[in-house]
Amino acid sequence: MEEYLGKLNPQIREYFNILSEEIPEFLLEYIKTPEMQRLDKISALVGNDYTKLFNVKFFYSSLSHSVGVALIIWNFTKDKKQTLAGLFHDIASPAFRHCIDYLNGDYLVQESTQINTSEIIKNSREIMKLLERDNIKLEEVDDYTLYPIADNSTPKLAADRLEYTFSDILTFINGWNLDEIREIYNDICVMKNEDNIEELGFCNIKMAEKFVEGASLLWYSFQSNKDKLKSQFIADIIKKMNNKNLINKEDLYNKSEKEIVYMIENCEYKEISEAFKKFRKSDKIGEGEVKPENKYCVSLNIKRRYIVPLASGKRINELSSKAKDIIEKVSNYNSPKYGWLDFDF
Repeated sequence: MEEYLGKLNPQIREYFNILSEEIPEFLLEYIKTPEMQRLDKISALVGNDYTKLFNVKFFYSSLSHSVGVALIIWNFTKDKKQTLAGLFHDIASPAFRHCIDYLNGDYLVQESTQINTSEIIKNSREIMKLLERDNIKLEEVDDYTLYPIADNSTPKLAADRLEYTFSDILTFINGWNLDEIREIYNDICVMKNEDNIEELGFCNIKMAEKFVEGASLLWYSFQSNKDKLKSQFIADIIKKMNNKNLINKEDLYNKSEKEIVYMIENCEYKEISEAFKKFRKSDKIGEGEVKPENKYCVSLNIKRRYIVPLASGKRINELSSKAKDIIEKVSNYNSPKYGWLDFDF
């Protein structure tokens, strides 16, 4: 495992050590497979790295997100199957991740890019050989929704939702530092929810309140026109590149994001390359209730992302008026109808 950890940003390495004091050796062999290594060249931040609209502090890959999810699951379950299901949950992600869901018209669920998970695992000689060695069946690791500690329905807390909350706040939201993440994480344990199903939750109400307050910064960001513009613009760029036969679906799985960005910026069609360069330099957007003319503009209803965690076995909004108010404001929040960039495309 040291071989993998040694190449990481020191902040990511420390973060992983928070998620699991014991990093299981068996994970390294799965992490080293080509199908997982491909994710190391895809950002977990869904295109945020490629525009000044977001202040991204350092590159955080989809591989790092997947490893983080696996470490959380291992920390709380010590179960290989659940841990591997978490590791594999984004194995089918293309370059630019959920931006391609936008390309597919999947704004509200954002799961269209996950449909090939089982196929990718099944077609990997290396992964299947390791699974056979470990006496694990494909159907036990190709769907992490089988395991509620790994994934569950919004607004419950699970490993995937917890990991991207922590890592997104570390990388582009001015929120918790590593010491605060450690404090929050150390208060989490496995408990039974109102459906008598295991779920990650907080031991203390005050820590659950702190989590909700800090995470709400991210939840507002997910609903912002800035995020919608970024995702739809990248989707539209990829669509135009495809229409011009400059890129195809396979490229999204065979090339790194940096390679695709180079292809876009250096393509022969100036309307594409120049628009993308303007997007990369953009550091602000316009918003309003009236659609502007001659601007790249979006107006979208998208998936709402927020969490109502358990605290001592009950939902925090039942125990804390402060948390209830924050959650209600986020869940009812709507950005201005239109958001736009200061150029047309």
